[in-house]
Amino acid sequence: MMTTATLTQPNSEPTRARALLSTADFRLIREALSSHARTTDDAKELGKIAALHHRLGSYT
Repeated sequence: MMTTATLTQPNSEPTRARALLSTADFRLIREALSSHARTTDDAKELGKIAALHHRLGSYT
């Protein structure tokens, strides 16, 4: 016999989303990007790394 789940409160508000990354995660990712940037000679990739590094900094 197959049953289906029913909502007990169909008009309730959705639950609050939890953060995927912590502040410490952003710092670690920024450090990793900095390390990678020091070993990369490709100017186009360096620009992408710098932009991502900047965006991640705005979240900390």
